[in-house]
Order: sequence, then C-alpha cells, then structure tokens
Amino acid sequence: MSNPHAAASLVELLRLRAEADPDRIAYTFLQGGEVEEGHVTYGELDLRARAVAARLQALGARGTRALLLYPPGLEYIAALFGCFYAGVVAVPAYPPRRNKPDPRLQSIVADCAPTLALATRELLDESERLCAHTPELSGLRWIATEDVPSDEAEAWTDPEARGDTLAFLQYTSGSTAAPKGVMVSHGNLLHNFAVIEGFTGYTPETRSVIWLPPYHDMGLIGGILQPLFTGYWAALFSPVAFIQRPARWLEAISRYRATSSGGPNFAYELCVHSMRPEERAALDLSHWEIAFNGAEPVRSETLRAFSEAFAPSGFRARAFFACYGLAEATLMVTGSQPAELPVERAVDAEALGEGVVLEAAPEGRYRLVGSGRSAPSQRVIIVDPATLRECAPDRVGEVWVSGPSVAQGYWGLAEATAETFGAFMAETGEGPFLRTGDLGFLDGEGELFVTGRLKDLIVIRGRNHYPQDIEATAVGSHAGLRPGGGAAFSVDEGGEERLVVVHEVARQATAGADVEEVAGAIRRAVAAEHGVQVHTVALVRPGGVPKTSSGKVQRRACRARLLAGDLPLVGQSVRAEVETAAAPHPVTVGLTREGLEAAEVGERQALLEALVVERAAQVLGVDPAGVDREQPLVGLGLDSLRAMELKGALEASLGAVVPISSLLDDTRIDRLAAELLAEMFAAPAEARSRARPVVGEAPLSFAQERLWFLDRLRPGSTAYNLAGALRIRGAVDAGALRRGLEEVVRRHEVLRTVFAEAAGRPVQRVRATGSLRLPEVDLSRLEPQQRESAARRAAEAVARAPFDLETGPLFRARLLRLHAGEQLLVLGMHHIVGDGGSAGVLIRELAALYPAMLAGEASPLPPLPTQYADWALRQREGLRGEVVEEQLAYWRERLRGVAPLAMPTDRARPPVQSFRGATHRFEVPAEDMDGVRALARSEGATPFMALLAAWDLLLARYSGEDDVAVGTTVSS
Repeated sequence: MSNPHAAASLVELLRLRAEADPDRIAYTFLQGGEVEEGHVTYGELDLRARAVAARLQALGARGTRALLLYPPGLEYIAALFGCFYAGVVAVPAYPPRRNKPDPRLQSIVADCAPTLALATRELLDESERLCAHTPELSGLRWIATEDVPSDEAEAWTDPEARGDTLAFLQYTSGSTAAPKGVMVSHGNLLHNFAVIEGFTGYTPETRSVIWLPPYHDMGLIGGILQPLFTGYWAALFSPVAFIQRPARWLEAISRYRATSSGGPNFAYELCVHSMRPEERAALDLSHWEIAFNGAEPVRSETLRAFSEAFAPSGFRARAFFACYGLAEATLMVTGSQPAELPVERAVDAEALGEGVVLEAAPEGRYRLVGSGRSAPSQRVIIVDPATLRECAPDRVGEVWVSGPSVAQGYWGLAEATAETFGAFMAETGEGPFLRTGDLGFLDGEGELFVTGRLKDLIVIRGRNHYPQDIEATAVGSHAGLRPGGGAAFSVDEGGEERLVVVHEVARQATAGADVEEVAGAIRRAVAAEHGVQVHTVALVRPGGVPKTSSGKVQRRACRARLLAGDLPLVGQSVRAEVETAAAPHPVTVGLTREGLEAAEVGERQALLEALVVERAAQVLGVDPAGVDREQPLVGLGLDSLRAMELKGALEASLGAVVPISSLLDDTRIDRLAAELLAEMFAAPAEARSRARPVVGEAPLSFAQERLWFLDRLRPGSTAYNLAGALRIRGAVDAGALRRGLEEVVRRHEVLRTVFAEAAGRPVQRVRATGSLRLPEVDLSRLEPQQRESAARRAAEAVARAPFDLETGPLFRARLLRLHAGEQLLVLGMHHIVGDGGSAGVLIRELAALYPAMLAGEASPLPPLPTQYADWALRQREGLRGEVVEEQLAYWRERLRGVAPLAMPTDRARPPVQSFRGATHRFEVPAEDMDGVRALARSEGATPFMALLAAWDLLLARYSGEDDVAVGTTVSS
C-alpha cells in the first residue's frame, strides 16, 4: 500500500485510508457535546464522498463553486469531501439566518458566484423562506446531500486532483461587504498538515476533541482534516454547545482520554471562570498532552490561571502549546515545543510601543508569550513595513512568511493578492512573501512574539470584526451622527480586548447631544448586527476623528489620541460593570416553569421579567436595579457569546426553548417575557391536564437514589443503560412515529426528568415538554451483509452512548431504514427512569398512538392519574416519623446478638467492576418443565419464590459449571 503521507491530494489521502483501514472510525459527533450521535469510518466516508461527488459530476459542476450550508456534523464532512472528489471548489459558510438577511453570506455569494448550495434536508425544506430574506441564494441549485443514495458512488470518476488544484475558499471576513476568499490548494493543505504533525508529534494513537467552528481554518483544518492526515480519531461537537456550557469541552476530554484539544485564548478563560469546583473535581486531564492555544494573542495570565485551576484535575502546564497562524498561510506558521512550558518574556511596555524590545523595568512589567518557531520548510522574517527591510532581532516589525503553506491568493482580487501575497525585500529582492499584517519580533533563538496588529482587524473573543463594518452600522443607528466620521478599534483593558467606537456628531447636534441616548443606539445596533459589545462610545466634535489627506480614517492614531485624552470630546459613555451582579431577588430564586404555572396568571409576566433581568445582569456583570425593562437586551451590551450564556441560563430555569434571535434583536425585555409566556403556555388546558406536573423539585425513590449514587461513583457509566430494538415491517411515517414518541414522553414525566444535586441531596426535576429528536439512518443502499453490520453498530451506538443524569435527556430513539418495508426502531433510556416493565408500557402506548398520529387525531389514551415522582414522594413520606422508627425497632430487636455473617464468595472480584456478561442458552425438555410447573403450584409458594427455586433446579441440571453466573428474562 502507498503511504498516505505521500498522497498528492486529499482525494488520494482518503482513498488510501479507506483502502488500508475501512472499518476504523475517523470521526464521532457528539450531540450537545455529550451524547454520541453518530460515527463515520474511513470506508463509509469514502463511499459517501464518492456518491455526493458522482451527483455533482452528473450536474456538470466540476470547476465551479459550491456553498456548504451545514450545522456542525458528519454530513458536513461528507459534503466537503464530496466536493474534493468531484473537483468542485468548496466554500464553507455558516448556515443562513432564518428570519433576517445575512450580509456576510450575501457578500460571499456576490464574490465567488457559486452555482450550488449543499445543505441538510431540514435546511433545504426552508430554502424558499431563506431565499426571501437572502435573495442571492435563490439563483443557486440546492442539493440535500443526505438524500443522495450511496449506490450513486459507482458512477464516480476520479478528478485527478494535484497539489496545485484548488480545494476550497476560506473566507476570513466576519461580516464585511467586501470579503476576501483565501484560495487554499490541496498542496497547501498537505504541506501544512506535515508542519502541524512535525510541531506536535501527532501519531495514529492521538485522540482529539474539537468544538471549534468547522467553517474557519482552525476548526476545519486543525480539527477535521489534520486527523485524516495523521490517521487519528476525533470527537467533534458544536461550538454552540461549548458556549452554552464550557464544561462540556473538558468533560469530553476527560471522558475520551483525549491527548489533543484546544482553542483560542478566551476558551481557556471561560472554563476558569464558569466551572464549579465539583465539576473540576470530576475531571481527569492527566492524559492531555497538546493543549493548543492560538488565533489571538496568548496571554500569560490565562496560562497561569488555567494551570492553577485544573492542576488538581491532572492538567500539566507543560501541555500548553502556543502557536501562531492565519488563513492566508493555510493554518499554522509557528509552534512551541511539546512538553515544554511556552516561552515568556517580561518587556518594557513603553519601549515596546516604540518598536523596541527591552527587558522590563520593575515599574513597567509587561509579559509576552512566545508563539514558537517556524518549521524548517517555511521562513518567517520581521520586516519594517515602511522601509521593507528586515528588522534586527528584538525589533518590532511586520511578520512576513514564505513557504509551501502560503495560499494562492484572494479569489478574484488580483490587486489585493499582489499586495498581500507578493511582497519582496527592498534591498535583496527576496520574495515573494506573505504580509500577515501582524506586528511582532523574533528573539535570538528564533522564537516569534506577536505584539499587535498592523492591519485594522479587530479580534474579540476569537472572532474577527472589520472596523469599516462596525462604523457603517454605528452611523446608521442615530440621526445625530456625522456620516464618514467614525472609527472603531479595540483596546486592552483588564486582560481583555474591548471594542471602542469614536464618532463625530453632526454639527447641528454638537451642543444638545444626549450622549447616553446616542451611545445606547450604537450599542444596540452593533450588538444586533455583529454580535459584539461596544465597551466605550466617545462622541467628538466634527473633524475630531483623525484622517489622512485623502480622507481615510486613521484608526490607530484615533486610538492613541483617545488613550492620551487628546480628542475633542462632546461626551463619553463607558459600559459600567461590577465585580459580581447583585444577588437575585427572592421571587426569582429557583423559579421554574412549574413555579410559573402555579403562580396567579396575573403575576406570571412580572415574575418572568424579573427572572430575565436577573439572569441577564448575572451574565453581563451589571446591576439589575439599573436595567430598564422597556429596552432590548442588546442595549445592555449583550453580544452573541453572552447571548448564548443567557439562553442556557434561562432554559435551565424554565425548561423551555429560548430563541437566540429573541435575545439579539430589538425585542424589549417586557415583550420578550410576554412572548416566552405565550410560547410556554400555548397548549390547551385539557392537554396540559393529562399528566399533573410535579411542582418544583421532588425527591428520588430509593431505587433511583441507589442508581444516582452509582453514577456519581462512575460518571457516564453505561452499565445501567437500557436499550431495545423493534423490527417494524411495512411502510412507516417517521413524522407520525416521532409525534407518537413525543406523546409518550409528554404523558410520562419520568422520561423528561433530570437529576441534580441541591443542598447536598439528589433531586429530580421535570423538564418541559418539547420536540423529540428521531434521527433517521438510511441503510437500504448497502449490501445485506454490510446493512446488518451497519445496523448493529448504529443500534450499539444508541445502547452504549452515556447519559448525563444532570442535563439529560435520559430517553433516546433512532430509526434505521433497512430496506423497503422494513425498519428498526432503536430505543434507549437510563435505568433511573425506566425498567423492563416500563419498556412494555412504552411499546403498548406507542402502538396505540401511532395510528392516531398518522390520521392526525388526538391521543386515544386516557390521562394518567399519577406520575413516578408522586410515587417517590409517597414512598419517602411513608417512611418517616413513627413508621420508620417502628420498623427499625423491630429489626434491631430481631438482630440483637446476631454474630456477623460469613459471606464467602465463589471467586475473587476485580477492584473495578467490569460489567461484563454473557448469554448461556440451553433447551429444557418438556418433562422437566412439568416439574417446574408443579413446583410453582406448590402450597405456600409465591410466584417469585417458585421462580427462584425452579431456576436453581434448572441451573444445577443444565449449566454444568460451578462458577457460572446466569441471568434470565421470563415472561408469562
């Protein structure tokens, strides 16, 4: 077999992997960052890529561009490789906004003129509505790749991609009207893979966990494509799941014993600030070898804080891997030494501002973290951007790069390509080099230190923002602002980049400008359009923003004059922050959906408004007393990152879905609360009365408490997973089946219950009803042997995926389509919410509900008089006070004086329970069964006693082994 590392393209690379090891799992996707939703092997990915490619080739798409509009997931990877296999240039992009125009996507379409839009079936079904808001998408041919049958792979022809063949366009713009698509070739990628592998020492035994966006260079190249090159396994999940609960990232690293993972600097900060001590204590990070930190300046404070916080969890500071890169260089340019602490230097901040690197004086201490050294196959130099001459060591200049990883240029922009990718040294004529636009210096050992950005790009919390876009949004937010008179930039405050907008006011508004009114309008508009907070708004007199003689805004000069206090200010508004938001109001503490339902109807609006204000104040770090409920949340400075935090906090309290769009548009707080109330209590009263909800928190039954305790000993253990499969013959309407399952879950509160800890004791909390996911897997195109094998793996994935008792859900389903007229419905739940009898109830009810759902009728099942939480409460109440004392007294008396029992075991038990088991089958002759029946009918025998005695009889007669442990399932 050929060496994958010698492949000439990603097509050849995947083909070689699939040929050598077709059954090896390449990627696993974690739904919500926790539950294994699916896996894909090298062979399966190759098959899906050939099928998608054959469809694209049949449409004559070779050489054209195709937008990839997918949420993070395995189907996105299949579509990406389908483009590679078809010779189509992939254009990864975020899925379009559903309810408003998407300027970023509009700009991309206008720039590269794609002919195809590849998407999921769900997005394709909404394409008409999406095109109404983003009309540029209407001219594209839409294809749902998951609908492409695998047997189309037979028609695929190899595009014979080479190293200089264009693989995809990587758009670096966050939301600009003039985005730039970096042209990345197969050769660029393969070289950069080798660079990364050389820096990190990755091997096929590496295990990776990645939450980074798959549309950007670090997530796409470092997270998805690098594992394929080296041949190691990667677990992937959505960045939204990380933002909602950062602990999911480290929990996944711990659970899968990942050796490599990372992200921008802010990701580590989020974990330090958001994770509780008990969450940290449950982690094992001792196997984490490469914790890469890149994409923005690496901060010394962050490295120290994270190392100290997670050292008890086994994290070693030497795992930190500082690196530097950019999309124009494919991904990585420099990297530090694995298993060594990143290099740090204390320098004089004032001298550094002048471009000189001096060791720090005691009063001017400023620490920089090195980003490592260049690979031998590349060259990194520091150049004076004014003279184009190479700087001496320890002198600040622009970072220039050359080597095979440097991309081919910007799509359709010859002038910009020549300016950025075609730089030459003034004296020697050496080149061409890539001008990165970043400022930095090299020390005597070749270590790169990035000190700032020459270009105007604003990077906040790992996201790129172009100042001209923010300025355009700001000027349109208020009539009192002067067109063309704005400057946006960032400043470092408290170890974090903060956005500042300086703007000239119109001449007629100079005297009477209401600074807070104008600043509020700017904050709302920028947060809604760009998803970022404006920390400081400075209004200046006309002509107060410095410009060049040609009228171009001098943003760096404006920043310097603002910090020096030299701008002609009309007024300034700085977003107020407090260390810790005020304590929640007593009426909102522990407020849940059930609490709202129990409240008087007239009180619900005020309660929910108070809850929204309190949670928003906690997320934003502001005083809730100063929050006006008649203003939108974006007016408080809510950006997209904090909106996700607020969404998670509200949903955790309410058990209801809070649309992210409602938090980031102009909806007032009071109207937002009204909308949430209407959504939460929209169901008819008769439907809600079918199953009485448990108000607040309820105790666990004793059986549940035992299972909860065992789960705390071994979090994520699958020993108590219950799973089964129903083989369904005949046509099946997946929608009706899903609605039937949703009704079962609605009827039985225990199926939507989660288990948390309160005041040191476990409690159960019932989640609100909602939609149930019923993923469908089409296996009908596979050969019979492959189909059964794939079905078995898919069913095992449902059975073996761990449950999180605290976050849920604890019930799951998946529909496997085997062939025409035959399906497999796989169901799974944790033993804490069900048992074998529960499974029987579930199947019987589903059988009754499916015909009704298919006909569009209401549920034929009668309301349930009680729920499991009611039983748990009665069980606890029945063992209180005199009752339990009477029973304890009885047993104390009966056991008085009894010597400890000698309890011999049949064999030595391992120190850690393995949960391994086996099935032992044998046939019982009819004459022996007559004896069993007689024993069961004997006088005084209860059915359970008779069953045990009969089982002992049969076991002794037929097992033939003294040490065998046998279990059985008995039905009447």
